[in-house]
Amino acid sequence: MRQLCKGNVAIVKAAIMAGCRSFYGYPITPASEIAEYAALLIPQVGGTFVQAESEVSAINMVYGAAGAGQRVMTASSGPGISLMQEGISYIAGAELPCVLVDVMRGGPGLGNIAPEQSDYFAMTKGGGHGCYRNIVLAPASVQEMASLTMLAFELSDKYRNPAVILADGYVGQMMEPLDVDLVEANVPEKPWAVRGTAETRKNLVTSIQLTPDLLEKHVRQLEAKYREIELAEPRWETYKADDADVLFVGYGIISRILRSVVDMARAEGIKAGLFRPITLWPYPSLALAETANKCAQVTVVELSTGQMVEDVKLALAGAKPVDLYTRVGGNVPSAEEILAHLHQHATALA
Repeated sequence: MRQLCKGNVAIVKAAIMAGCRSFYGYPITPASEIAEYAALLIPQVGGTFVQAESEVSAINMVYGAAGAGQRVMTASSGPGISLMQEGISYIAGAELPCVLVDVMRGGPGLGNIAPEQSDYFAMTKGGGHGCYRNIVLAPASVQEMASLTMLAFELSDKYRNPAVILADGYVGQMMEPLDVDLVEANVPEKPWAVRGTAETRKNLVTSIQLTPDLLEKHVRQLEAKYREIELAEPRWETYKADDADVLFVGYGIISRILRSVVDMARAEGIKAGLFRPITLWPYPSLALAETANKCAQVTVVELSTGQMVEDVKLALAGAKPVDLYTRVGGNVPSAEEILAHLHQHATALA
């Protein structure tokens, strides 16, 4: 079934098909439609929607529902995600599965409501305290807002870990055709959950370990899980990258623009290609290094002052020069603008 759908709305429809029956959140532009449609649709399938009094309350309600074995989700944007960071750390430490949606807007502080990609550090590097990681998926279309949301629930349950949909405001607000395939949710059993029953009375969901040795053991177990995720779950795609001299790297709405840049550059005889990370954590470092192996230069384009570029440089380990082009404040570069930058800065064209 095909329908015209906004990215934020696609997330809610996909979450319901994935078996999500609990949503706790607080509206914030440009993510507000997620809470709006969750309030409309989740009660229709027998689920629970609560508009909390704050993002702090919302993330702690997520903690409770996840601990009870529910498939649960919340959504926000930069300022709200900042308030949730302590709770995200608690959830990761307690090894609870949940899905968090961050539809990024300009910052820091209140910033504005226009699209940016400046929450990359906050979501991929932690943001809260302690040694923990979020699984982070970056959709580039309305279709992927749906498909990656369903994947996020699966990965979250598989690894008992928070999974994040990290979308810029453009992808959240755009409308595109969405192909919806009605599927039966495969929600796994959760024998570890605390459901208020005699059978689960023995279960304990906590992140507190009061002795150094016990905490170290727990953190090492988390570390081993993250290593497993790093090996098993990187995702990416390439476009005309096999013979590229210049390799662009971008995610979200930027990857869509970079496809046009690649086509425009090739029309001029410049062998350009695109590498798009779909998982921002685990970052597809090995795949990027292999793709960039035959290139003369890598150019990263971001809606930030440069965040993902650090992971690109780590992946390439100095083997290739890395150029960076950025726009911020809600400004999104045109394909022509990026191509002009390529003409001025590409060592491969010298």
